[in-house]
Amino acid sequence: MPYDPKLTALARINRKNPTPAEQKIWFEILRSCQFFTYKFLRQKPIDRFIVDFYCSALRWVIEIDGDSHAENPAYDINRTQILQGHKLTVTRYTNHDVMHNIDGVYDDMARQIS
Repeated sequence: MPYDPKLTALARINRKNPTPAEQKIWFEILRSCQFFTYKFLRQKPIDRFIVDFYCSALRWVIEIDGDSHAENPAYDINRTQILQGHKLTVTRYTNHDVMHNIDGVYDDMARQIS
C-alpha cells in the first residue's frame, strides 16, 4: 500500500493521543483481533492520508468523523474516492455513533463483512 513516509511520525503521535471515540471503538471492538479475529491497525498511513483504522485482510478502512468533518465534506468525499481507488472499502462513523451506539456500530460492521 503506497504511503508518504513523512506521515509515519505523525501517525505515531496520533496513536498515542486517540480521540475518545477512537479509543472506545479500539478497546471495545477492534483491539487484539476481537472483531471476528481480524487484525486492525490504528492510524495507518495510506497514500497521502492517515486513516483511523485499517484491516489489510479485508482491505477495509474505518474512519471516525468528529465535528470538524461536517465543515468540509468535499475533503472527505475526495479522500474516500482516493482510498477507494486503491481498492479499499471505506466506512465512516461519527463520534456520536461510536460514543452513544457502539452496539449499532458493531452490528453495522458485522453486516458489512458477512
